[in-house]
Amino acid sequence: MPPLAPPLAPLIEIAPPAFDVHLSLAYAMADNFTGKPVYRRADCYLHENAAEKLSHAIELAAKLDLKIRIFDAFRPSEAQWILWNHTPDPDFLAPPERGSPHSRGVAVDLTLVDSAGKDLDMGTGFDAFTPRSHHGVKDIGPTAIYNRCLLLGLMTSAGWDFYAKEWWHYQLFDSRQYPLISDKELDIPML
Repeated sequence: MPPLAPPLAPLIEIAPPAFDVHLSLAYAMADNFTGKPVYRRADCYLHENAAEKLSHAIELAAKLDLKIRIFDAFRPSEAQWILWNHTPDPDFLAPPERGSPHSRGVAVDLTLVDSAGKDLDMGTGFDAFTPRSHHGVKDIGPTAIYNRCLLLGLMTSAGWDFYAKEWWHYQLFDSRQYPLISDKELDIPML
């Protein structure tokens, strides 16, 4: 018999000053691959277990005089369908019927920024649906390779798993043990 999913834990808001991060929530703006906002609210949430690991990553980055910029974190199940219906690409989007770690509150899309708040060169932008977004590519230049390795090292040291086809995506190990969360379950809907 498969283990029961843990009860729906409260989502933790990820925002300064409690979390020393830059927020650039792509799906709350029109500047994303759909060309329009998906979320009505530009609020960032993670499951409490993911929030704890994010805090660790923030501390590690700070030791290098770097900060984290978050592009996306918790994504209601309905938002996953919106993204999928726009671009049904299983290399870059989890099929909604399977469920995304984002829709469980245990995934985060991010990059590193320097002390001036400038994004480090990662070789491609966020949500660049191309093989150049994969970890381990060699045609992005030495600075971008270094920066991706730095981000990978910080995140894995903080206890995160990575997705090989997206340098920006990190999730908790065994993410499917967490239940999917619908926009209807939120106290204040995001969509």
